[in-house]
Amino acid sequence: MKSIEIISIPVTDQQRAKEFYLNLGFEVQVEAPFEGDKKWVQMALPGTSDLSITLVTWFDNMPAGCINGLVIKTDSLEADLEALTAKGITVGQIDKTPWGRFAAVVDPDGNRISLHQD
Repeated sequence: MKSIEIISIPVTDQQRAKEFYLNLGFEVQVEAPFEGDKKWVQMALPGTSDLSITLVTWFDNMPAGCINGLVIKTDSLEADLEALTAKGITVGQIDKTPWGRFAAVVDPDGNRISLHQD
C-alpha cells in the first residue's frame, strides 16, 4: 500500500454539495456520468493531487451526513475562518487542544469537517 487516494463523502444532492465544497476551497477534478444515472464528482484542494474526495449518493451503509472525522490542515485558522465566514459558511468556535487548534465546518448534509492548525 502506498497512500490514501479518495475519501467518499456521502451527500443527498451532489450539486448542492459541490457548490459548498467549491466555496470551501476545493476544485473539481472530475465530473462525469457513470453506471447509468449516477454521477462521479471528484474534488481536491489545490496542490493536493494525491488525495481527493468524491461526493457519493449510492452507498447504503454510508448515509448522508455520517462523516465526522475529516480533518483539513491549515496554516492560518483565523484567516481561513474569516474567509469562510465572508462566503456565508458557518464555522464553529476554535477549540484549543494539546495537539493543535480546531474549528468545525458542517456541509449541507451534516458531514463535519475539522480545520486544524498546529
